[in-house]
Amino acid sequence: MTLLVDEPIWPFRGRLWCHLVSDTSYDELHVVAEELGIPRRGFQGDHYDIPAEMREDAIALGAQPVTGRELITRLLASGLRHRKGDHHR
Repeated sequence: MTLLVDEPIWPFRGRLWCHLVSDTSYDELHVVAEELGIPRRGFQGDHYDIPAEMREDAIALGAQPVTGRELITRLLASGLRHRKGDHHR
């Protein structure tokens, strides 16, 4: 299982957010998101947006803290990157 979480630098509605992805499978990503209490409707095609205050919980569940650049590089290399026009998985 390889989950990745980047830095919470994305502002939205008065909070900072980060991204939670898997570079192995969507199944493991959905399992951990559920453990964090994130509803499946929060899935954004290849990632979940999570608030900054949830980042440490994701790390405690096994997510590796990475930079945004490393997150996207590894997601692209995995073949799990959702691109416009792809079907949701």
